[in-house]
Amino acid sequence: MRSYDPGTHPLGIRLNLFRRMHRKLLVIDGRIAFVGGINYSADHLLLGGPESKQDYAVEVHGPVVADIHAFVRAQEGAPGVDGDRTHAGVEQGGDARAMFVVRDNHAHRDDIEQAYREAIRGARQRIIIANAYFFPGHGFLHELRAAARRGVDVRLILQGEPDMPAVMMAARTLYRQLIGDGVRIHEYCTRPFHGKVAVVDDDWATVGSSNLDPLSLSLNLEANLVVRDRGFAAELADSLDRLWEHHCEPVTLEGLKRRPRWPVPQPVLYHVLRRFPRWAGLLPGHRPRVVTLAAPSRTPAPPRPLAATCVDKHAGG
Repeated sequence: MRSYDPGTHPLGIRLNLFRRMHRKLLVIDGRIAFVGGINYSADHLLLGGPESKQDYAVEVHGPVVADIHAFVRAQEGAPGVDGDRTHAGVEQGGDARAMFVVRDNHAHRDDIEQAYREAIRGARQRIIIANAYFFPGHGFLHELRAAARRGVDVRLILQGEPDMPAVMMAARTLYRQLIGDGVRIHEYCTRPFHGKVAVVDDDWATVGSSNLDPLSLSLNLEANLVVRDRGFAAELADSLDRLWEHHCEPVTLEGLKRRPRWPVPQPVLYHVLRRFPRWAGLLPGHRPRVVTLAAPSRTPAPPRPLAATCVDKHAGG
């Protein structure tokens, strides 16, 4: 068991909060991997109810698992393992292509964002983005709006019952411009939404940990899987279509007029949030480290007298 970036917290405050490890990766026996946005916490593992979260992960088999495995081992400090790459592999038993893409604060600062933007620029039919925290940069928004203007069916599924209301309010400051250019927006209102997935046209999809906000795109350590496969894209699109039709509320310009406005003017808010990563980078720098946790020493407890009870479950005991 290892701890990512432990350290002293003066007065209980973690100064390097915005350089956190946000990836959610699992590799089993070097043969199966899971990539997504699901945390190991009660609200993510609950199957339903108002406290559970809507989220996604993909189970991966094939050569790309070796790339994910090597990356995870490199992050834990395994000797002689190179994990500082972006990888692609072809699935065994099929023709699906999968690329493991990471974001860090060194060689891969914008790899995930660029994967999104390349897919958006090439879109001809549809773009479905379902993301919990949505506040991308000007270039990303420009390409999304341009896709809608050239006739692409652009749909956004965003939070309507957020775990962090301020984040939802910030995203809503972008709605008018997006809707004005033809982007359709629905808010998921059944329970908190935590997914970070997208489908473009009939054969491009991504599932991962990266939100489309300043923290994920500029500061956090993230990991996504990009899949080129018609069957996978269709399955994910069907899942998102069900949310769109049955669990979301449409956002309209008329409805926006009735909502309370954010107290800070949109241009000011946008400038602050987009500059925030650069300002955060001025905080005390550090090199994140991974530390092996030692088992706590235990003093053997003195022996205690034992008592046994025999219960016959068939007798109602």
